[in-house]
Amino acid sequence: MSSEPRMRLSDQLCFAVYACYREICRMYRPILDKLDLTYPQYLVLLALWEHEKLTIKELGNHLQLDSGTLTPMLKRMESSDLVVRNRCPEDERRVWITLTEKAKHLEENVACIPNTLIAKSGISKDEFLELREQVKKLQTHLHQMNEKM
Repeated sequence: MSSEPRMRLSDQLCFAVYACYREICRMYRPILDKLDLTYPQYLVLLALWEHEKLTIKELGNHLQLDSGTLTPMLKRMESSDLVVRNRCPEDERRVWITLTEKAKHLEENVACIPNTLIAKSGISKDEFLELREQVKKLQTHLHQMNEKM
């Protein structure tokens, strides 16, 4: 019999983060469902509301998604009149993604999400923001380590 302590699900950071992510998505779902958006589409819109115009590569870098994942989603978003995809005239390999007027107006409808999440989190705004920064720091470090592999 091993003297090592048993692995427990409740001791795993990865599970705590995953379970928290699922609960956050559950909270977002009613708001996003009313707008006929998925959570990944919401993330695309967030990036475009911030930057207005991005190439698929730039968008992928912001969201840490590859073009194979992004392209089908962007096609669906284009057919829903949320984004426009245009080839760059100077370099046909580059595709610019921009928001439609419909997508620009959606920003107002989701502006409540961050404060709603903070209010429902059960922790103070300062604790919430500190936790977010800690998770971002961990994610950045892990991403850099994985890029080196």
